[in-house]
Amino acid sequence: MINNCSVFGVRHLSPGAAWHLLRFLEEKNPRCVLVEGPSDATGFMYDIAATNVKPPVALLAYTTGLPVETVMYPFASYSPEYRAICWSVQNRREVRFMDLPSDRMLKLRRERGRDEETQQAQAFYRYHNELYEKLAGHSEEDDYESYWERNFEHNLTAGSYNTVLSYQSEQIREMVAGRELEAAPYDYSCNLIREAYMRREIERAVREGYRPEEIVVVAGAYHVSGIRSGLPAMSDGELKKLDSAQSQVTLMPYSYLRLSSRTGYGAGNRAPYYFEMMWDAMNDGRIGDLPAVYLAKVAQYLRDKGYNASPASTIEAVRLAAALTSLRGGAIPVLKDLHDAAVTCFGGGELSVVAEALNSADTGTATGSLPEGVSRTPVQENMEQELKRLKLTDYKSAVAQELTLDLRENFKVKSREAAFIDLNRSTFLHRLQTLGIHFAGKQHVSQESASWAEKWVLRWTPEVEIEIVEANLKGETIEIAAAYRLKEQLNDCTDVSAAAKIVRLACECRLTDIFENALNTLQRLLVDSAGFTETANAADELSVLIRFGDLRQVNLEPLKPVLRQLFLRASLLLTGASSCDDRAADGISRAVNTLEMISQRQYEFVDVEIWRKELGTLARRDDLNTKLSGTAFSVLLEHNLVSDEDCAKEISRRLSPGVPAVLGAGWFEGLSSRNRYALLSRISLWRELDKYVSQLDDEEFYRSVVFLRRAFGSFEPDRKNSIAELLGEIWGTGEEFTAETLRSELSEQEMEKLDELNDFEF
Repeated sequence: MINNCSVFGVRHLSPGAAWHLLRFLEEKNPRCVLVEGPSDATGFMYDIAATNVKPPVALLAYTTGLPVETVMYPFASYSPEYRAICWSVQNRREVRFMDLPSDRMLKLRRERGRDEETQQAQAFYRYHNELYEKLAGHSEEDDYESYWERNFEHNLTAGSYNTVLSYQSEQIREMVAGRELEAAPYDYSCNLIREAYMRREIERAVREGYRPEEIVVVAGAYHVSGIRSGLPAMSDGELKKLDSAQSQVTLMPYSYLRLSSRTGYGAGNRAPYYFEMMWDAMNDGRIGDLPAVYLAKVAQYLRDKGYNASPASTIEAVRLAAALTSLRGGAIPVLKDLHDAAVTCFGGGELSVVAEALNSADTGTATGSLPEGVSRTPVQENMEQELKRLKLTDYKSAVAQELTLDLRENFKVKSREAAFIDLNRSTFLHRLQTLGIHFAGKQHVSQESASWAEKWVLRWTPEVEIEIVEANLKGETIEIAAAYRLKEQLNDCTDVSAAAKIVRLACECRLTDIFENALNTLQRLLVDSAGFTETANAADELSVLIRFGDLRQVNLEPLKPVLRQLFLRASLLLTGASSCDDRAADGISRAVNTLEMISQRQYEFVDVEIWRKELGTLARRDDLNTKLSGTAFSVLLEHNLVSDEDCAKEISRRLSPGVPAVLGAGWFEGLSSRNRYALLSRISLWRELDKYVSQLDDEEFYRSVVFLRRAFGSFEPDRKNSIAELLGEIWGTGEEFTAETLRSELSEQEMEKLDELNDFEF
């Protein structure tokens, strides 16, 4: 019964397969068409075939419980499955998907990783791929993709495609069957299960009244022999025994970038945009013009980027590609021939010159689209509504675009919505970030930048669509899902730094209830907070929010007493935290800088006096990390809290010959890590440093130079010149001569000495 059906084997995303399949359908004129794809997604076929749907699009099946498992079925304009669906709908024929329903497929996929992780399985997949490469080698092709394109995509001889591809796939399958069963049992059993279900769907169509001769089956060529194997179809009992996972299916836009096999889609092709050009050329009856069309696009891209790619060079590239393909006995150049011709004629033999242009012509930037209301989850619908409301629809592009926001009220417009559109955009984009939806990335700006300005980079990808679907598990709108996500984080929160971060996120997302809950959690955790760095980071989160004021229309007054408590607690934890090694000192030093900045910006309600008192204690102590003591002393110098006399005494004490070089130089490294002007204005400091270095023996000198070199390496060029001038005055060699000498090229001997420092053993 099944063997009397017409089975057309295809390669997914093959324009040649689509071209031959359409002619096959016209010839057979079936009443029923069965297409490889999840059978529970058959209801989406009319949406897929709608005239206002722009491929590429994809069916996404996903589990409705955590962890989320997904399986994707993408369609380009030249996908044979897409063309079979469109033909059937346009000709009013019965059309269905016939593969395992998504709930069973997703359950099976959860077992796949265990199979693929074994070395035995990896060896099998290498063997499988090597068979295809050997096939290409026998045809004197460099790789299988070139072999495929020359023998299948370019071959428009009627009836050739299905016959040859089905035979080739059957032979390959027979060669790997034994090894697959042993090394990759998941794939082996999964294929058998799927094909048994496909046979079940064919038999169902026959039972419903379609004669086998009236049925056309469209499936991956690898499955053709399995469908025709004569094995029994899956029974009701066998179907019930298959485990399932709760799942849903949705239709979503896709992109050529994602379709490209370069980004990891296993059934993709190397060059989706190139194959679209091929599809168009086939349907125009001008397949021979494809090389000229492709190379003209490469040339145009290069010219747009300022490179010389003249029409004459394009003509030469087309001729060279034709010559290259004739050496292989081909009539039309394959993609590799076109690449080689472009590198030679446009790049002067250098791939780097044309690589970007080739990628553009191979992959393209096309992103599909669906009309409003077509097969969407609630969060997808809400996403579209928000994009329209906030006038962000134009940013749904695979090309990254910058968006600068001004969060202040715009008094030049009439409506409240327009007056706060940038603030509402910011809130929306922060909610997406919280949900892990990577549509927008916030760009880092310096802390001195205006608090009301934000810069984002927006880019729409198929991954964004998947992330939106996954967000549906947390709520029916972006706002509800973001609140749920923050609540999850809050429930897992165990330290003040994480709680303060959630407070900030809740404010940026303008989620008032979560904001209040997070603040209460922060206050509760503050009671037992014992980590200096974590407490300082928590204070920084609140400080940034308070700096914004009421810009985000959230009441921030309750933050001020909490910030005061955090700042005080961090101040009191400073000394104890400074008994540490140099590795830990780096993080503590950053936290010191953070608290010092808070003391300057929010001085009216944090206890600056206690903070500076604790800095003074750290600066004087000899039993704590000397780098941190130096940092604390530097802060005191900035505020003129140390007299010149006391400064000279401390420097002399810290840089005395009896102090180990590691400690003395480490202290100076901390001292020089902050306000360089305060150091450069005190010549006594440099006299003491000069005296200290000159008294060291060779080994101690080496030790100190390693630290001092690191300290001075971060100085700006003009500051280094100032140091040279100071040393010239101290040494009596003159400012200009000393500066010129220190800026001169190092000799070979001096370079060797520096190399010795790099290898110096402490």
